Amino acid sequence: MIERYSPKQIADIFSDQSRFATWLEVEILATEAWAELGVVPAAHAKAVRLNAPTIDADFVKLVNERETITNHDVAAFVDVVQSKVGFPEGSWIHYGLTSSDVVDTALCFLITKALDSVIDAVEQLLSTLVDRAFVYFKTPMLGRTHGMAAEPTTFGNKVALWALQVNRDLERLRKARIGIAVGKLSGAVGTYSNVDPRVESYVCEHLGLRNVPATQVIARDRHAEVLYSLTALASSIETFATEIRHLQRSEVHEAEEYFSPGQKGSSAMPHKRNPILAERLVGMSRIMRGYLIASLEDVALWHERDISHSSVERIIVPDAFSLAFYMTKRFDGLISRLVVYPEQMLGNIDRTLGLVFSQPVLLALVASGLSRDDAYRIVQRCAHKAWDSNVAFARVLADDPEVDLSEEDLLRAMDLEASLSNVRKTFEVLLSEVAMSESKKLELRALLGD
Repeated sequence: MIERYSPKQIADIFSDQSRFATWLEVEILATEAWAELGVVPAAHAKAVRLNAPTIDADFVKLVNERETITNHDVAAFVDVVQSKVGFPEGSWIHYGLTSSDVVDTALCFLITKALDSVIDAVEQLLSTLVDRAFVYFKTPMLGRTHGMAAEPTTFGNKVALWALQVNRDLERLRKARIGIAVGKLSGAVGTYSNVDPRVESYVCEHLGLRNVPATQVIARDRHAEVLYSLTALASSIETFATEIRHLQRSEVHEAEEYFSPGQKGSSAMPHKRNPILAERLVGMSRIMRGYLIASLEDVALWHERDISHSSVERIIVPDAFSLAFYMTKRFDGLISRLVVYPEQMLGNIDRTLGLVFSQPVLLALVASGLSRDDAYRIVQRCAHKAWDSNVAFARVLADDPEVDLSEEDLLRAMDLEASLSNVRKTFEVLLSEVAMSESKKLELRALLGD
């Protein structure tokens, strides 16, 4: 991942030093497990731990140099570790193991760490969305379908639905973490031919992983599930960012990204304030979907293994986590500082001339005794006339001889507050589904007027 979009917190997890340090821990734990089984002398296992090399830039350089000879990264790693530990103790490094025992177990361990970072970030984003949703609980705005004015909603309801979606993303991430928190040290084809199953159990237990049956490699459907959870999160953020881009359009102007002092929106047009972060997030989501496809391609391997997945994962796993973490943190900042214009939202409702209440009028006519089709045709004709002539919908309805509704009936049908009276249902669901403290629930219920 280019440095611009590579958060240090994620980059550090997937760095060469972190990867080699995890490989080393797997190797040392395996040696200690063999010692407990009486295969490796206890003193030798203790020496392996005591004399294990420090994994720093110099160590990485030595492994890379050795790989130019072995043309095999794990073999190069084992050679360097053994030389650093010294002999005869170092000879027990990698005893009975195949490369994937180390690499796959370490990769799953690192992915769980990265997932923990993303999950923490998503939990914070969810909290931000919930807070913002309740602030704008009663802020009316146009609901739009097909990009056109539909019926009124509230900005809080919109954000509450975002929060519920992020809550589902969070559940997917947690489930994916359970699925990927596994390891295997079962040998060349997964039959434990040269390694005792108790070695696998020992290593995985000490790493906080579950040992699972496998071929030479851990099945890649687990990794694909992780990539899906990250991509689903990215797609959610893309959805929200796309909405904000629309709301920021000059002719809509209902909300916009915070524009900081000294910021420039255009090198040529000084008046511009563009939704640049929202657009960036949309672009990143496109990349994430490409990574998901690649991870699905990795599921089908030949026989007990091949390495067609390896080169793919070296790229997509660190990059996908970098993007997911970056997108989550940046969108959290965007929504927490989003500038909202309630008066403009209300003004855009008014600019529909009352057409957003066409359905309540339709239902009132049906209640008065008309067939639904007759009522629909009348309301449609009046609505088109109002829009084409720029006359208030209520006035056109009042003047139409086929509309047998009193002024009181029309006022009731076109009551904005009444149309939004059940919006609180979304917020009740939000309070029931999103994990939060009781004190937080009480605080939010106060915003609902409870």
